[in-house]
Amino acid sequence: MSERVMPPRTDGLITLGAADALWVEVTAGSAVPTASGAFTRPPAHPRAGYVLLGGRVVATVRATGGQWSVPEAEVRRAAAELHAVRMDRQDLVRIGPFRAAPGQERDEETPLRWRRRLTEEPREPGGPERAARCEAVRPYHLAGIDWRRILVERTRDGTRPTWWLPRAVVRLLDAAEHAETRWVRAARTRRASAAATEPPFRPRHAPEPSHHSQARPRHAPEPSRPRQAPDTDDGRTTDPEGRTAPPRPYNGELTGQVYSVLSRKPGTSRRMAGWACAVCRTAPAAVLDHCHEHGYVRAPVCQSCNTQERPDHLYSNDIRVANRYTRLFHTDADHWLRHWHRCPGCRARTTLPLPHLAAWTAHTACRSLRPTHPASRGRAPCGVLRVSWTGSQNAPRSCLLTVAVDFCPSGEHRVLARVPYREAAERFRVWLAETAPAVAAAAGPDRLDGLPAEIRPVIADTSGEGLALF
Repeated sequence: MSERVMPPRTDGLITLGAADALWVEVTAGSAVPTASGAFTRPPAHPRAGYVLLGGRVVATVRATGGQWSVPEAEVRRAAAELHAVRMDRQDLVRIGPFRAAPGQERDEETPLRWRRRLTEEPREPGGPERAARCEAVRPYHLAGIDWRRILVERTRDGTRPTWWLPRAVVRLLDAAEHAETRWVRAARTRRASAAATEPPFRPRHAPEPSHHSQARPRHAPEPSRPRQAPDTDDGRTTDPEGRTAPPRPYNGELTGQVYSVLSRKPGTSRRMAGWACAVCRTAPAAVLDHCHEHGYVRAPVCQSCNTQERPDHLYSNDIRVANRYTRLFHTDADHWLRHWHRCPGCRARTTLPLPHLAAWTAHTACRSLRPTHPASRGRAPCGVLRVSWTGSQNAPRSCLLTVAVDFCPSGEHRVLARVPYREAAERFRVWLAETAPAVAAAAGPDRLDGLPAEIRPVIADTSGEGLALF
């Protein structure tokens, strides 16, 4: 039988310099701006075996002559994924600086760590020298994305500035960091497996050990044993080539569990990292969202969704109703209501945690009361909507929500309405039945099994620095 002749294989490798030029060329029309030094400037490190482009890991190859190269097809595939990203420059997420960095488990071998990179500020005093050092600390790009062109800096009342990025970019960078972590773990597993299966080195012409030499002296050291592959224990599977599976969808595995108990169990963070975000279902999960009033875990979510639902507290009982509530209560209302009612306490009482209920009352129930003023294009809503409350949900008879407008151009419209807590909760039940019938059908006072004997009080985040949510 004659041997089949195979056509010559072309690997399609291009140099790093050519890849830099190609990356800028094929991403010229994308909504997310890209950088020209994606392969050759920090934090890219081709000698590590890979380069991040958006949310994709592109492997680097050492070609003939010791020159590093990358597959052209992978660069074009990463560019196509970036073109599919839609970015709203008005939908921003605060990325820092915070008083303390979020307590997340990060693999120290993954150099991206983009949140830490962007929020680290030099401690030197102000001046031109400080600005120069700041430029040296911050990376030129992140996963091929030119973050400097989309970073928004805000300063209020003379305080230090805060930094914001569009939500789509935050999700993209979180996906890149997650992909990098999986790649590094898979590479480490491959190295450990190779070390475990590699036979011990023996000189080619070395004589075989005699029968008497097999006995080990009394004080001779134990022979070295191959290191075992690390136990990831994160629910992800690894194929024979070392690639890890994408985050699996969350199917309610943590339903009914109390956050204070689950958060203390070892391995919870690694297990959580194996899931995709339960809200957007695209980005990898980063934190466990839970209800602060009842203490139950809702679901693992990504940083972007975790920040999106966070009430914008001014004081412990006063929140500003931001534009993001349009998505929470209108555009994506069904998803968010289903997510909030993963808490058995909120589901049984057919309500929301007090800060969320207050925001809903101001943003939805009192929408018709908000005045408007003439604008260049018709009329615009007046000032900034704000809602405060007295008392708490533990004493519903004395709890009163006050909806007001701040920064009115004419100095009017300070207080729009005062709504008792019970009335607000009843309005929400009626609205829920009309907006999300499936969520309303699963709620009700007959779902009281397993509720705690004492309702936990609201834990207000008054500093505005942390990432704890309600």
